[in-house]
Amino acid sequence: MNDGELEGVISSEGLARASSSTSELLNVLPQQSHSVEDGLLKFHFGHTWTSIARPLSVSLNVDASPGCGGLAWPAGQILASYLVQKGPEYVKNRNVLELGSGTGLVGIAVGQFPSAKVWITDQAPLLSIMNRNVSLNNLQGRVAVAELNWGAQIPIDIPQPDIVLAADCVYFEPAFPLLVQTLNDLASPSTEILFCYKKRRHADKRFFGMLKKKFMWKEVMDDPNRKIYNREAITLVQLVKLK
Repeated sequence: MNDGELEGVISSEGLARASSSTSELLNVLPQQSHSVEDGLLKFHFGHTWTSIARPLSVSLNVDASPGCGGLAWPAGQILASYLVQKGPEYVKNRNVLELGSGTGLVGIAVGQFPSAKVWITDQAPLLSIMNRNVSLNNLQGRVAVAELNWGAQIPIDIPQPDIVLAADCVYFEPAFPLLVQTLNDLASPSTEILFCYKKRRHADKRFFGMLKKKFMWKEVMDDPNRKIYNREAITLVQLVKLK
C-alpha cells in the first residue's frame, strides 16, 4: 500500500495518519485515545441509550504484522458507530456475524449490548489478535472468535446469522468472487447485511458486478454522518439476497 491508501488509518502507535482532506472524517469517527503505558487503542462511542455504558468503550490491541487486517480502518469505525446508534434492540436475540473482522472492533462494539450473540471471523493469522481483544473487553461469553475463509465451506459451529456485518472487505481483487460466495452461503432473503466500504480503485466495480448476480442493495440513509463520510468515498449499504 502507498501512503495515500493509509490516510485515516489508526496506526499501531495510536496515531491517525490523516491528510487535510480527511480532517472532517475524523470528526465523525468515535473518540479515540492511545495509552502509552499499555499500548492499547481505546474507542469511545457516544449514544443516548440507558441500557449500556455511556460512552460505550472498546479497548483494542492493534498489530500490523499479520497485514492490513490488524489495523482499525475508518469504514469499521463508521459501521461500529452506526450500530451503536441503532442500539441494543437492533440485535436483541439475533445471531450477528462479522466477516473480515481484523481486530474485531465492530463485533466487539456490538458484543457489549445485552443479550448480544456475536461471531467475529477472519483468516487464521488474525485469530490471536481477535481473541486478545475479546478478552480485553471481557466479552468471552458474548463474542465468539472463529476462522472463516471466504469461498470455503461455512464451519458447522457457526450458526445461521440473522445479521451479517462487513467493513472494508473490498480491497483484494482475487478475493472478490470468494467474498460473494461466502455472503451467498451465509445469507437467506431475510438476512440483514450491512456492508461498509471505501472506494479505492476502479477494480471495485468488478466486485459489485459479481455481487449483483446474487444481491441487490441500497444505501443506508438514516446515518446522520452519511454525507461526511460519503465525501471521503466511504459508503454504507444494506444488501438483500435475491430470491
